[in-house]
Amino acid sequence: MIFEQFIGNIPEFVIDAFKDSAKLLPFLFIIFLFIELFENYFSQKIVSILRFSQKIGPVAGAVFAIVPQCGFSVIASVLYVKNFISTGTLVAVYIATSDEAIPILLSEPSMFLTVCKIIIIKLILAVISGYFIDFFFKTKQISFSDKMDFNLEKGCCNHSIYENKIFSVIFHPIKHTLIIFLFIFAVCTGLNYMFDVLSEQKIETIMMQNSIFQPILAGIFGLIPNCAVSVFITMMYLKGVISFGSVIAGLSSGAGLGLLILLRKNPDFKNSLFIIFILTIFSIFAGILFQIFE
Repeated sequence: MIFEQFIGNIPEFVIDAFKDSAKLLPFLFIIFLFIELFENYFSQKIVSILRFSQKIGPVAGAVFAIVPQCGFSVIASVLYVKNFISTGTLVAVYIATSDEAIPILLSEPSMFLTVCKIIIIKLILAVISGYFIDFFFKTKQISFSDKMDFNLEKGCCNHSIYENKIFSVIFHPIKHTLIIFLFIFAVCTGLNYMFDVLSEQKIETIMMQNSIFQPILAGIFGLIPNCAVSVFITMMYLKGVISFGSVIAGLSSGAGLGLLILLRKNPDFKNSLFIIFILTIFSIFAGILFQIFE
């Protein structure tokens, strides 16, 4: 009786948000389980390839960054600070990575083709941007020292990127799934409330729909170094609030915790600002193109 009264007092938009979020749980867990296995068994091989690749750096970085593992932009930032990869390779990784966006989109079977489209676009943009930067701008001299320690580097849920314990294969996917579920639930609740309170025309005005300014805002917003940002951008797209061009801009500039590590560990602050600036420009430019021609 008390439970029924409690449920009855919960606003309908909250209940709808919970239902929409809960149905994604099994899909998210399966996807994060795959990602955890990938991180445990292939990350070291990827690092080795990146460290000893020069001409194919942007291509290799972009291809590996497609896999939505939370720590890869962090790894790339550390490799860059230690002069193991070029500036172009770093930017290619930042643009290609999508944090939690791909798992969320894949949890909606109807979005499979959209996921493929986003991945291909970001991959092409990442490779072009990477080679453009390495060709036209002076980049760091790549070092081939074998001495490197990643033991202190953390992923988004604060575990070591190279932690290789058996229990982590199950524990971390569960933890990731619950964290992302809470993010999705919070975003869905906020969006549902907005839809209830505001008219469709008002929402379009606030979110600058059909305007080239929306990809600009999305590209700047994507720079916030938190995986919740990619969740927010993705859910806004799924709810029809932002355009495909804005998704491209926001997810391309969204390098997650990688930017935080770059700002914290790169002794050349101006260089870090340059990387962030050019990352933003390429992302916004791509977003505007798709906003106009999509």
